[in-house]
Amino acid sequence: MSLSERLKIRAQGGTAVPDLLAPFAAASRPAPGGTAPDAAAPLGAAPAVRGGAAPALVAPAAGDPRPTVRPGSLTARHAAPTEPPPISDALAKMKDRAAAALFERVGGRLSDPTLGEDQLYALVRSELDLVVEEEKVPLTVEERKRLTREVKDDILGLGPLQRLLDDESVTEIMVNGPDLVYVEQHGKLTRSQAHFSSEEHLRRIIERIVSKVGRRIDESSPLVDARLPDGSRVNAVIPPLAFSGSSLTIRKFAKDPYLVDDLVKFGTMSPEMAELLRACVEARLNIIVSGGTGTGKTTLLNVLSSFIPEGDRIVTIEDAVELQLQQEHVVQLESRPANTEGKGEVTIRDLVRNSLRMRPDRIVVGEVRGGESLDMLQAMNTGHDGSLSTVHANSPRDAVARLETLVLMAGMDLPLRAIREQVTAAVDVIVQLARLRDGTRRVTAITEVHGMEGQTVTLQDAFVFDYAAGVDASGRFLGTTVPTGVRPRFTDRFAELGITLSPHIFAAPATGRATR
Repeated sequence: MSLSERLKIRAQGGTAVPDLLAPFAAASRPAPGGTAPDAAAPLGAAPAVRGGAAPALVAPAAGDPRPTVRPGSLTARHAAPTEPPPISDALAKMKDRAAAALFERVGGRLSDPTLGEDQLYALVRSELDLVVEEEKVPLTVEERKRLTREVKDDILGLGPLQRLLDDESVTEIMVNGPDLVYVEQHGKLTRSQAHFSSEEHLRRIIERIVSKVGRRIDESSPLVDARLPDGSRVNAVIPPLAFSGSSLTIRKFAKDPYLVDDLVKFGTMSPEMAELLRACVEARLNIIVSGGTGTGKTTLLNVLSSFIPEGDRIVTIEDAVELQLQQEHVVQLESRPANTEGKGEVTIRDLVRNSLRMRPDRIVVGEVRGGESLDMLQAMNTGHDGSLSTVHANSPRDAVARLETLVLMAGMDLPLRAIREQVTAAVDVIVQLARLRDGTRRVTAITEVHGMEGQTVTLQDAFVFDYAAGVDASGRFLGTTVPTGVRPRFTDRFAELGITLSPHIFAAPATGRATR
């Protein structure tokens, strides 16, 4: 019996016809006795994992592309409550028809500059209600809500990713082609049930993102860095570079910027470290935040920038604007790629050079990854004290070596000793971040750059992470960052400026030994 015949019999009051949308309706209802998902712990928190024997696997239905999960596992406990069940074939076809019909009705007005965002949403909602009514397919309340939401997300939002973006517990979204979507949730990676209908559907979403910030992506420029309206970082790669389908990575930012109290609460740093870093920023020390990918460098840079006094003129320089500074006197600069003719590119190095003519009190570079590091070091050495930046490195010692390598990328034929003298004269403090095995992000070292001894840059740790404390039964690290007992030499500058610190900040722990 065809779909139209079954719906016709059902509309006439027939009872023997199976409900094509029943599986969807049943799956939409919450299971009795379900529990609410754990509260989000975005930066330093990690979920507690129950011990005991591993439960039996739940086998997926035949043909189900979803991965096998264990009841009570992170995937089962966190991914399931945030995502709807798979959509039925009948509802999926109806969704495609409704989206096409809606686009025909309002497609020309989606780019109307005279329509505000609220007006556009109201227009789409009203037109979508008419489209659904014209379908004349009986739907439950839940089915109608889901159909309306998903079509609206496809037209105005980011399609199947919109629910993940709206979920505050999801911190990163990784799309590996139209059928594979992974999320970072509570510090762990899990596979999501979200998927795109086709490669073309995924490409439309990518083009919608990049076009809003004046970027482009096509075969001649198949990779791009962009941002969402809320500042979330976006990276996209399309074929031919992405062999298995377009790749999209979104690193979400919190709607409200994290404050230093949040990082202390999450366990990312101790109150003593927060007090020391505040004093370093107020004393106009040059600080480099070092860490690997996804360790929270930009978040910490944002927190450090919040310590800058209101009266200072701040110039921020980034590939894509991510910093959320709370001060009023801020100039935000963003690099620009070349156009279709290969012209018009403005690099980070160009912006760093130009910022020196803008009378900045503080220069904040989102990340140094090339020749701009030489210009940044020169700026730190020529009166722009209190500048901040980040670099990719796994330890403070590696950060110094990384800066040396980046200076060589500037194309200047400088001797290695001259480069190291530039680094030691410019950088006062290195703050090292790490993402531990339990998914938490921690400040693992605050290190002073002392100077030179022969050809070697000398470093002195003020705080280090206590790995010797071990882990608990759930695999979470018990240690915290503790002082080494050595008082940094830059604290003499605090006394000159009248900045006071608590006397116990640099007191070494009475028992135990901090190791790195």
